[in-house]
Amino acid sequence: MTVTELSYQDTIEAWRAQAEDELRADNSWLTLAGLFWLQEGDNRVGSNPDYEVALPEGTAPETVGCFHLNQGQVTLEGAAGVELAINAGPVTGQPLRAIGEGGPDLVTIGDLTMFVHRSGTRSAIRLRNRNHPERQAFSGRVWFAVQAEYCVSAAFVAYDPPKMITIMNIVGDSHEAPSPGYLVFQLHGQEYQLDATGWANGGLSLHFSDLTSGKQTYPGGRFLKTTPPVDGHVTLDFNQAVSPPCAFTPFATCPVVLPQNKLPLRIEAGEIWNNTH
Repeated sequence: MTVTELSYQDTIEAWRAQAEDELRADNSWLTLAGLFWLQEGDNRVGSNPDYEVALPEGTAPETVGCFHLNQGQVTLEGAAGVELAINAGPVTGQPLRAIGEGGPDLVTIGDLTMFVHRSGTRSAIRLRNRNHPERQAFSGRVWFAVQAEYCVSAAFVAYDPPKMITIMNIVGDSHEAPSPGYLVFQLHGQEYQLDATGWANGGLSLHFSDLTSGKQTYPGGRFLKTTPPVDGHVTLDFNQAVSPPCAFTPFATCPVVLPQNKLPLRIEAGEIWNNTH
């Protein structure tokens, strides 16, 4: 192995170690312990198993309070004597913001965190538990060996204006999102194309599947981010392809791969599906 190849492998290994650390963090997908779809009106919350937002036994009082859903707005009313906080402050009765709305606003009680999640027109409460058994039992990410041939230069062709695409998720909801453009690249001497699903840190976000999906890699495809475009090109490194959150928790609402992003080849690079999680 040359010095250049060793340096590249070290870079990827360091990136993978960081991805491992992020998945083991207090706010990671492994801490998700529930997803509760709210009904219009009152939604009781507590460790009572009959409540609409039923917290794990032994993690909270039987009655914690009530989430109120009113035409898409969610507010929280705490029960008397329960130590609840919103963003480390008092419960104010103000509408709780979700991601994309200036939030999420975090409701905390003990080791539990709750926040509003939107899926299409529906609202839910997502629950995190720092001591979730899935987090404690996690055996680690699994990867293909680093292969420099899967790191390629891709031409970025912008949509002007950005093309609106419909993104479905695994629970049957959808939303419209602007695709900034598509990538054209070559692997194993053949040309392929992928639509970007958005921007991420100046680069492009991609969601693709290939002929390893459902076998060696996660059935719902993998995520990948590129470098920022320079002179109409980006670096597309499949050694950094990762499984979506749904590979680690049943409480995620991952998108479905766009039909045009289903690649007709095997990409034996990036994260392997460890279906023992």
